[in-house]
Amino acid sequence: MIDPVSDNIFDAVWWDTTPTGVVKHEPRSEADWDRVRTGAVSLAEGIELLKVPRPWTPAGDANNSTGPKPPELSPEQIQAKVDKDPVLWEAKIQALRNTALAVVEVVNKRDINALFEASADVDEACEACHLEYWYPGDAAAVREWKNGKVSFDKPAPAPSHK
Repeated sequence: MIDPVSDNIFDAVWWDTTPTGVVKHEPRSEADWDRVRTGAVSLAEGIELLKVPRPWTPAGDANNSTGPKPPELSPEQIQAKVDKDPVLWEAKIQALRNTALAVVEVVNKRDINALFEASADVDEACEACHLEYWYPGDAAAVREWKNGKVSFDKPAPAPSHK
């Protein structure tokens, strides 16, 4: 539920530079803004469901948590982390809820630039929780990327030694 409704926010505003110029995608109609509002309100309310104790995955689903150096925590490991520090769990939930509520305020103002920034805040809140409870092994790589130590650019060709 949370992931699909967040796409109403994430897909609302973006720019892409193409060979023919900049392509802008942004809310233009009342229906576009309503879609963003629906995503933000649904996210703000839906995140509260994470406070309800329940299995993290369907029975028998171990996430991607098996094998040597699995990339994800198992449902049991996730639950252990939540049980160990429920205050942190509540804080992560509230942080995401706050960013969703901020998007509602941006929708009320119809501010495209603020929507772009607010969607980044929502993404940051999602990722902070995922890096804590779902795939914490990626935290170091994410920090390096944020600090500019990692690039997705093609590496320069190796010098030739003739």
